Amino acid sequence: MSVSTSSPSRPRNKAKIAAVSGFVGSALEYYDFFIFGSAAALIFGTLFFAPGPSAILLSFATVGVAYVARPLGAIIWGHFGDKYGRKKVLLLCLALMGTSTFLIGCLPTYSEIGIAAPLLLVFLRLTQGLSAGGESPGSSTLTLEHAPDRKRGFYTSWTMSGIMFGTVLSTLVFIPVAAMPEEQLMSWGWRIPFLLSAVVTIIAIILRSLLEEPEVFAKTKADDALVKVPVLALFRAHWVTVLRVAGMSLFTIINSIVNVFALFYATSVAGVDRSVMLTVIALANLTAVAMGPVAGMVSDRIGRKPVFLTGLTLQIVMIFVFFTAVSTANIPLIFLTGILLIGFAYTMSNALYPAYFPEQFPVKIRFSGMAISLMLGLLLAGFAPVISELLIGDDKSNWVPVALFAAAACIISAIATIASPETYKTPTALLGRRESAPQPRTPASALPVKVNA
Repeated sequence: MSVSTSSPSRPRNKAKIAAVSGFVGSALEYYDFFIFGSAAALIFGTLFFAPGPSAILLSFATVGVAYVARPLGAIIWGHFGDKYGRKKVLLLCLALMGTSTFLIGCLPTYSEIGIAAPLLLVFLRLTQGLSAGGESPGSSTLTLEHAPDRKRGFYTSWTMSGIMFGTVLSTLVFIPVAAMPEEQLMSWGWRIPFLLSAVVTIIAIILRSLLEEPEVFAKTKADDALVKVPVLALFRAHWVTVLRVAGMSLFTIINSIVNVFALFYATSVAGVDRSVMLTVIALANLTAVAMGPVAGMVSDRIGRKPVFLTGLTLQIVMIFVFFTAVSTANIPLIFLTGILLIGFAYTMSNALYPAYFPEQFPVKIRFSGMAISLMLGLLLAGFAPVISELLIGDDKSNWVPVALFAAAACIISAIATIASPETYKTPTALLGRRESAPQPRTPASALPVKVNA
């Protein structure tokens, strides 16, 4: 017989199914979410707002509206995810995202119904935000709880690779659309990416239905050990962790600055062709898809902190180099710096947070803790394009304040990361039980003892 004090093992096939489902589900969910950003940078200012200099600013603001709704979505989905299960919440998130995205493609424009057009656009963007408030936290939590203890970084990184692939899909769909003649683009062409979300949503829901609830959550529920109101338990005992994880997530403004603001800046100020810039974004995010699991695997071997902090340091440097290339319309350099910034530097931090952030919380409040902390930090990312536009002011060639803004966010993320515990060696069953140091190595005397009958 055998006596063991280790946590129950999780069959690897379940971890693989969770990782694949996390990748595909997140890709399809965030295809819906990110096509809005491309449309806001290239189209919505003209179609949904009164003509004038403030049209692009208002269009950028609609991107940020979703990030206002995401914390509310985090509270709602986190509550139900921690009480009733991760799988059901993920299916509901997909249905809400797909429906709202499809309806955006059906909206009449400002020239047809006036002020009602932007109001409807904002309402549907809010529903997208509610959905996104539960998607990546739920997928990350579910995959983490299925993964083997020492491979959590690798398996959860596929959720983030899926999100980056969703960006690739949304950008690739917009390349031929943006290349259409202006009249066709503005009359009906822009609707195509949004209407395609109906197909995308059906595929994602079928894949997500194959998932099972993680063993650690199912056991906690069977033991009647769940909390009645997870958000209250979260802020009562783990508010410091919430603030810390929210601070760690501020680096995500890099993504929205590159994918939304830089797209507008390059095409409208620097004179770079729309298709070229969309291709840069697609290739940079495609590189991130491949590099994410590599970063996760490295963090499983040497720790989350060194990889995460290295990525932040490189982002601070590369954002200045990237905008130098964009402002001079140096196409080869834009491709190179865009890929280095998003595909490598950003990914070293971004691919780790699906493991590192939920590892800070115990199972009873893990979904809520991950969701609320992340969505609070993402508020800044949502409004980064608007803030960037305000920072450059009338001098459209002066991109330096935008780069400084991005660098400052990365510095705050680094400070919060340094203050956070290292978690990569902590068994899944013990995650979140301490606010301070990581769990020590198990002494030899406490290792599982095998006694042959």
